[in-house]
Amino acid sequence: MRRSFIFAGLTATALTMLAAPALADRKAADACAAKLSADAKLVYAAAIGSVAPGANMQDMVRSKTRSLVMGGQLSRGNARPAAEAAGACLKQAM
Repeated sequence: MRRSFIFAGLTATALTMLAAPALADRKAADACAAKLSADAKLVYAAAIGSVAPGANMQDMVRSKTRSLVMGGQLSRGNARPAAEAAGACLKQAM
């Protein structure tokens, strides 16, 4: 039950990230990611390869973050803030 609550939060976060138009600028996205926390950098690194025009950012960030949590690389408590921070950089690469 708690796990679904966390991932519901990630879904809401991802929807927020989609509200603004994205810019196709990988260099800017990478520069943004360089300033992230270690956990957010982990999410960014896991997700950047899946960023493409037309990709569903919400599902992709949620899936990558979930995999990191389930693999023990990211704590549940840090998942949402890391996904939010990484998402802000990822949307620049779309």
